[in-house]
This record gives sequence, structure tokens and C-alpha cells, in this order.
Amino acid sequence: MTDIPPSSPSAEIELDLLLDAIHRRYHYDFRSYSRASLRRRVDLARQRFECDTLSMLQARLLHEPRLLPTLIDCMTVQVSEMFRDPAYFRALREKVVPHLRTYPSLKVWVAGCSNGEELYSLAILFREEGLGEKTIFYATDINPAALAKAEAGIYDLDRIALFTENHRNSGGRSSLSDYYSAAYGAARFDKALRERTVFAEHSLASDAVFSEIHLISCRNVLIYFDTSLQERTLGLFRDSLVHGAFLGLGANESIRFSKYRHDFASFSDAERIYRRSAIPEIHSGYRHAIA
Repeated sequence: MTDIPPSSPSAEIELDLLLDAIHRRYHYDFRSYSRASLRRRVDLARQRFECDTLSMLQARLLHEPRLLPTLIDCMTVQVSEMFRDPAYFRALREKVVPHLRTYPSLKVWVAGCSNGEELYSLAILFREEGLGEKTIFYATDINPAALAKAEAGIYDLDRIALFTENHRNSGGRSSLSDYYSAAYGAARFDKALRERTVFAEHSLASDAVFSEIHLISCRNVLIYFDTSLQERTLGLFRDSLVHGAFLGLGANESIRFSKYRHDFASFSDAERIYRRSAIPEIHSGYRHAIA
């Protein structure tokens, strides 16, 4: 077999056909994901399924539906940690929570929740700040296997030291050990942390909005999308948030060049936290600069 360079016209055609087949057969839409990232992930899937070409991978996927969960694992990124980037969570605690306290009830959407580390981070933070009992969390991801792990709330014990340090650096008001029990090399987080959580499959590429949300945390997801899908996602977030609500992005993500940038004000520049404009977008004079 002659290897086809990953950027050759033939390889691009094969990739387009594979993504179209996945969408038409299984309704998972990866067509607007970052091309460079897609090539790496599709090649990983090709190797895992022991296929010489993407065309062979496409044929197997069309005729062997049982392979789909493994493919989704290959195509999505499941890398996170609890209280990742502690300064972000400290900013939520010190700057955003005082505003959230003014609402009688709260809805928080963790979009692209992966294996649940960010969800539990927010659930712990909200409990420590006295907001847990009036908050409903929506934890969504395109990957059903990741959602199952998130709902289980079980993590390798050797990760807990890092989680604990992050929690402390984020301004944690208690010990992280108060929220989990350890046994057989794993830490199982208290099920009470997820009693007010709705876990749901949701694709930012094709699904609709959640309504009346007060905080959306979607960190390190947009970097895997192309520009058109980033725009669609930011539009979903704008339409989901109540006026005056908050959006948190990853350290390398921004809405600076988005067509939706005027619908948000930069609230905490360094931590990429934005606030939905308190009034509809008819502002005349002043607009906050977006980082």
C-alpha cells in the first residue's frame, strides 16, 4: 500500500466523505471541527480499528454500528482536571458569585463537561458559597461514555493530590476530602454533589439552546472548532444566557473577533469571563473592550 499524505487532495476527500457518513448514519456532526485536530483524531481511529485507509474506516463504521462508541472516544477530547486553572475558579468565587447571590434560583450549564471534573468543581464551589441548594446544573457532552463517567463521579486516586492543590489555590473554604470517599485506588465523589444535575447528550454543532441560564462554563472546547462552529456556539450561549449572566471560556479562547462580541462585556479579562449585556444590543455610545 502507498501511504497517502494527510494533506493530499485524496486524503481530504476521504476525510470529507467519512465525516459526512458519520453525520448521515449516526447524526454526529464533526464537519465543522478544526481540520488539523480532526486529522489527528481520525488517524488515531483508523489505527485503532486497524484500517489502512479512511475509506476502509468509513466502510466499517457504516456496517458495524457497535464501533461507534469507540470512534466517539477517538474523536473527542477528554482531558481535564478539577479546579483546572485555579485563578478562573477564584474569579468565579470572588467576582461572579456575589452577583449570582441576587437571583432566587440559578441555572448553570457546563458545556462539553467531558468526564465531569469541571462539573464537580463548580458543584463544590457553589456548595461552599451557599448556592448549592438553589442551583440546577446542566452537564452536557457529545460523548455518552464521558457522560457516564461524569455521572459516576469516580476518579483515580493518584489524581486527587493535584485536584486538592487546585481546590486550595482556587480559594476553597473546606478540605476537598470532605467531598469524596477513597477505596480500591479510586475516589468516589459524594452523590449529593450531582443530585441537582441534569446529564444530557448535546452537540454544540447541531442542537438547540438551554434557556434562562445564569452561568455557562465552556472551557477549552472552542479551540477544537473552526470559525463557523465557534460562531454558532457563541450564538447558542448568547441566546441561552439571561441578560447580565456570565460566560466562562478557556485561557486560550476569546470572543474578541466574534460577531457576538458586542453582546458581551469583558468581566474578568485574565480569566476569560464575560458578562451578557444587561440590555439588548442597541447600545449607542459605550461598549466594553473584549479581551
